[in-house]
Amino acid sequence: MTEQQDLQRLEKAIVDLKNQNFFLIYNSIWRLIGISLIQGLASGLGWIIGATLLVSLLSFFLSQIEFIPIIGKWVSQIILEISSFER
Repeated sequence: MTEQQDLQRLEKAIVDLKNQNFFLIYNSIWRLIGISLIQGLASGLGWIIGATLLVSLLSFFLSQIEFIPIIGKWVSQIILEISSFER
């Protein structure tokens, strides 16, 4: 390849890179703030949903092993503690 072709390929690559959404998003401070706000809200919602599902599953599985004599008393205490947080 000649130097001229290399320069044309480089120029095309730079133009393509400039047209990417990354540069369009970070071009405006207000757009950056809006995108960051939406990302933060989505992240927070994901944490809440994940924690709710995890605690629900944990409570369910602990209630299933409550009948085991050795662990039953300990599990009953944990279930009482979890249910006291719900109020």
